[in-house]
Amino acid sequence: MATSALPYVYGVSRSLTGKAWRWRGGNMDLGKGNFSDGQDILRQILLARGVDAQDIERHMTPTLRDFLPDPSEFNDMDVAAERMAQAILTGEKITVYGDYDVDGATSSALLIRLLRDLGVEADYYIPDRLLEGYGPSGEALVKLGQSGSSLVVTVDCGAMAHEALSMASDAGVDVIVVDHHKCSPELPRTVALVNPNRLDENDLAAAHGHLAAVGVAFLLAIAVVRTLRTSGYFEQRPAPDLLALLDLVALGTVADVAALHGLNRAFVAQGLKVMGKRANTGMAALIDASRLKRSPVCSDLGFALGPRINAGGRVGESTLGVRLLTTQDPEEAAQIAAQLSALNEERRAIEAEVQQAAEEQLAAQHNRAVHVLSGEGWHPGVIGIVAGRIKEKTGKPSLVIAVDDASGEGKGSGRSIPGVDLGAAIIRAREEGLLVKGGGHAMAAGLTVEAGKINALAEWLDSHLEQAVARASDNLEMLLDIAVAPGGLTPDLVESLDAGGPYGVGWPGPRVAVGPVRLVKCDIVGTDHVRLIASGDDGKSFKGIAFRAADSEMGQALLHGSRGRRLWLAGRAKIDDWGSRPQAELHLEDAAFAD
Repeated sequence: MATSALPYVYGVSRSLTGKAWRWRGGNMDLGKGNFSDGQDILRQILLARGVDAQDIERHMTPTLRDFLPDPSEFNDMDVAAERMAQAILTGEKITVYGDYDVDGATSSALLIRLLRDLGVEADYYIPDRLLEGYGPSGEALVKLGQSGSSLVVTVDCGAMAHEALSMASDAGVDVIVVDHHKCSPELPRTVALVNPNRLDENDLAAAHGHLAAVGVAFLLAIAVVRTLRTSGYFEQRPAPDLLALLDLVALGTVADVAALHGLNRAFVAQGLKVMGKRANTGMAALIDASRLKRSPVCSDLGFALGPRINAGGRVGESTLGVRLLTTQDPEEAAQIAAQLSALNEERRAIEAEVQQAAEEQLAAQHNRAVHVLSGEGWHPGVIGIVAGRIKEKTGKPSLVIAVDDASGEGKGSGRSIPGVDLGAAIIRAREEGLLVKGGGHAMAAGLTVEAGKINALAEWLDSHLEQAVARASDNLEMLLDIAVAPGGLTPDLVESLDAGGPYGVGWPGPRVAVGPVRLVKCDIVGTDHVRLIASGDDGKSFKGIAFRAADSEMGQALLHGSRGRRLWLAGRAKIDDWGSRPQAELHLEDAAFAD
């Protein structure tokens, strides 16, 4: 039977990871791997990601000119811009109140650098993750007002901070909220709340609900500059170069796992170009500390640069990220970047301890739709990372809660799976009295819970999300973009596939099926990575690696059950440039027996 007539790609209805293989778009089985036009592959990649045929050209090379909306489309944007412009013109003291993660640090740095270019040295306030937790503190906002800040701009937080913002309003402190997290129907008391996820947004603004906070902050920067221009502010001084801030937008967007389609994809594509110019002193130091010998690519933002910024807020000093990204002193930048790298190593060790303890609880929860894992003394700075690891391992939404025995409260962080809106569930749980506070978005959430209510929360989440998790689990699929014989896995193919980037959440990197093959070699490298060499019927061979897969069902099957058997392998095609000339290799995500 012809492949195109099969209900599944190569008849794979259940792979070694339990997934059905299907084409993401059209059938791109290239057989022997001979293709004449990389543009044809690129067009198919774009079409498979939902791009209309008549809109292909705009998406081939995403630019701000083609994707940037009018900031005035967003509720309260013009009010926020007018209030900031007024503060600039009258010399008011402005404080930027940020979050301690990468999105918060880049959002804060963006507004601080903008204001500096406009002649204003703004203060900043980044709460301590352990002592203050997430979101604006009413006490902190009031103290900022008492110290002279008549305007506070919160970034990456504030959308649900009703009590804290009421305290600030009562104290006479004007607060502008710039956020992207879910909002409740009743908005907090602010001068302006700019958030594409407000429930009262128009369709155009709501379509940008995938923006990270740093993307929203960039739109506010445009609006502020436009407002100042109409007042004649730039008649005697140059206007700031807003495009120079796009490296911050790119870093925050990728590190916050924002969906990389539409405007976000343009932000990252153009931001990487700015980053490569190394004009931001702190960003250049961060790149050097990450030991990158080339201009960063999209994956570096999430796996090399972002974790270092995050390490400051997780296990170190929460202000380090903002200090690094705003300093103009190369020596200071190098010192902070080195400190963040050291903290990142410390974070990894702490994370490993918490993950081991969390995994020990999994056996008792195998029937749960949502894993809720908690422990006293767990470091709250790594619980989000561990929750993500548990979610990847189990395929179920996971919450990891660090309990403080002294306060009797737990700080929790959750990660979800496609099709299960964890943020909405956490907000609902808070409304039902199960949480002290909580919020988030579809794929991630944070919360504070009384230790005595953790079991009740687990029961409620299991009941509330059971059907959604079951539906999501029943529809597990491995979506493939292209299939080639081993000889077709070439650097030219990788280049053609990469042209559709930058890739990330919401704009997934192309998956390639290669085969059928037999494994020439398969072993474990590092602690738990599976390394292999595969050879096909065409006589060609290639290298592959499956990260953190040694203990998985797929890893065990490859290591011990594949001798003499033919396989299909699926994953991401990458360039291995360790040798004298570049070779293509496969970063393995799935496999299936061919016979």
